[in-house]
Amino acid sequence: MNKIINKKHNKNEPWFKWLTRELNSYEAFHDFDSGKSPIDVAEDFISSKSDALAEVFENFDKEDKDTLDQFLKLTECEMHVFRILEKQIALRNKIRFVDFKKRKK
Repeated sequence: MNKIINKKHNKNEPWFKWLTRELNSYEAFHDFDSGKSPIDVAEDFISSKSDALAEVFENFDKEDKDTLDQFLKLTECEMHVFRILEKQIALRNKIRFVDFKKRKK
């Protein structure tokens, strides 16, 4: 699992740490601001890292596949958490507070 991805960095860096670091440093919000969809941004990222990703896949094994599966589950869970928070914020913004102590005369 300790595949060498980027020789400029730690030679023993696992592919998933490399990928996380690269994703975190990728300027996706510039692409979003220019009107690109999340899938387009993801495809641009993959395209820009194609050589390094090809290196990952050369020796991809069962342990790597299990790691990828766990990341997919975690990512899906995070998406659901953000969607739930988004719905709660929307509901909160719709709630009107009524002061029943004030009576119309």
